[in-house]
Parts: sequence; structure tokens; C-alpha cells
Amino acid sequence: MNAFPPGVKHLLIINGLFAFAQTTPLVSPVLDTYLILYPMSSGLFYPWQLVSYMFLHGGFGHLFFNLFALWMFGQQIEHVWGTRRFVSYYLLSGVGAAFIHLLVSGSPVIGASGGVFGILLAYGMMFPNRRILLLIPPVPIPAKFFVAGYGALELLNGLSASYSGVAHFAHLGGMVAGFLLIRYWRLPVRVE
Repeated sequence: MNAFPPGVKHLLIINGLFAFAQTTPLVSPVLDTYLILYPMSSGLFYPWQLVSYMFLHGGFGHLFFNLFALWMFGQQIEHVWGTRRFVSYYLLSGVGAAFIHLLVSGSPVIGASGGVFGILLAYGMMFPNRRILLLIPPVPIPAKFFVAGYGALELLNGLSASYSGVAHFAHLGGMVAGFLLIRYWRLPVRVE
């Protein structure tokens, strides 16, 4: 099994290129103006932002953890579904996340998390009994429990009404959109 199948590899490269562009003083203001997902009422919203926001990140940590999760979970899903279906699923999960965020929040958003949470949901459905080793606490947990727990935590954090700068409902939107896509496309799940 290839550790970097084409879809995952190209998504990693594209995100890396955008991260580099974000550090470039002449390019960064253009990206901030036109590619961040702004609320529709802001006067700064453009339809392409439903996709473009996924390629911008709020720093190295944000970029690293999103891309690490994309690689860790996405490579196995791409091997089962194929590159075209995998990339379509990832992007549409991110678009679904954008719509949910726009409905719930009045703040701009960036990051690949919506698409990544769609991938996370698919992984939990496809490989429910595979063990994921957590860092804190360092114990292995079946993917189905990890995904369900992470989703519940995102919901609780989103409902807490405290602004943390994290788009919890975008994360949940990625999971919901991913679930609907799996059902609509009748994608193979429960591989193991």
C-alpha cells in the first residue's frame, strides 16, 4: 500500500503551497481578502470561498495537524475508494462544513478541518475496530469510539457558546456532509 497515494499527496502539496503563499507579504493580503470564507452578509463573500478556505491555515500547528490527519486517515480510504472518489468526498465534506459554519456562525473561517472531519468519519465507519493510539492518555482506542467521542466533544464545545476561535460546527458539518455523501453514493464502508 502506497503511503502517499495521488489524492492525498496532491492535497498535501497544494496545502503546502498555500501555506507558503500565506507567508509572502505581497500575496498574503490577496489571499486574506478573496479566499477566506466570509459570512454572506459581510460584503466580502464570494462563492469560490466555499472551497478556497480549506487551503488556508492559521499557522504551522493548524496546518500540521490537519495535514497529518489527512495523511494518516486519508491514505487508507483512498486505497479503498480510489483517487477521484476520495478527493471528491474530501472537497464536498469541506463544502458541507462551510455551509454549516455559515448557518451557525458569523465569523470568517479557514482550514482543512471540515474535509478532514469528513475523512475521520469515513475512517471510523470503514475501520471501526482499528486501534488509534492517543497521545494523551497514551492508550489505544477503537476508531469507532474515537470518532464518536471526538464528534460529541465538538458538539459540546460548539454548544458551550464560548468563543474559542475554533469552528466546531464546521467540524461537525464536515462529518454530517461526509455521512450524507457515503449514504448517497453508497460508498463501501466496514472494510475490516
